[in-house]
Amino acid sequence: MPSFSSYKNPSLAADLVVFGYQQGTLSILLLNRNTEPFKDKWVLPGAFLLMEERLHDTCARVLKTKLGMDDLYLEQLFTYDAPDRDPRGRAIAVAHYALVNPAKFAITAGTMANDVKWFNVKELPALGFDHDIIAADALKRLQHKILHYPVGFELLNDVFTMPELHALYECILDISIDRRNFRRKILDAGYIISIGKKREGLNNRHPDLYEFNKELKSIHLSFG
Repeated sequence: MPSFSSYKNPSLAADLVVFGYQQGTLSILLLNRNTEPFKDKWVLPGAFLLMEERLHDTCARVLKTKLGMDDLYLEQLFTYDAPDRDPRGRAIAVAHYALVNPAKFAITAGTMANDVKWFNVKELPALGFDHDIIAADALKRLQHKILHYPVGFELLNDVFTMPELHALYECILDISIDRRNFRRKILDAGYIISIGKKREGLNNRHPDLYEFNKELKSIHLSFG
């Protein structure tokens, strides 16, 4: 059997799909590279794993140094290992996705980016590397996740109305959902809790305000 040292080691990277939701739009945060490969092209933020790091540490470093963010919901997605995915050489990416309310952060571009910008998930530019595949896979995962786990609170404000939550689900799932059916299923699931107050100043309407039940570990929703 060959010795451990005889094997060539590929580089290992963490690539991040950062989702944000604001004003009825689901977006992905992209960087415009200022170095080759794919100079001046839009890509997902990412970095190579350092010897002393775990993948979660690499993700945290990317969020902080390249985007000016920290303490986000983060989940591992898939591993991407096509031999030709990086023109610089053999590089394997372990992709993650993060959820953020953009109103809570002022994004900043790191030293390796010309710019950092939110893009509507339906209007993404051509991406470098295999990042178009990663972004599409992440969106599918989020669409599945939001039906089974209470992750919506990462994307909305701390308190919100039922119409705002309804709009979030329609946006992410990209479907039309009957309002009465949605309200019944959300309340039956114990997903949200009324705070006993109403929102003022919305065209003489005063919808109830809710907060998420963060003790809830799972939900099971379907909207046919």
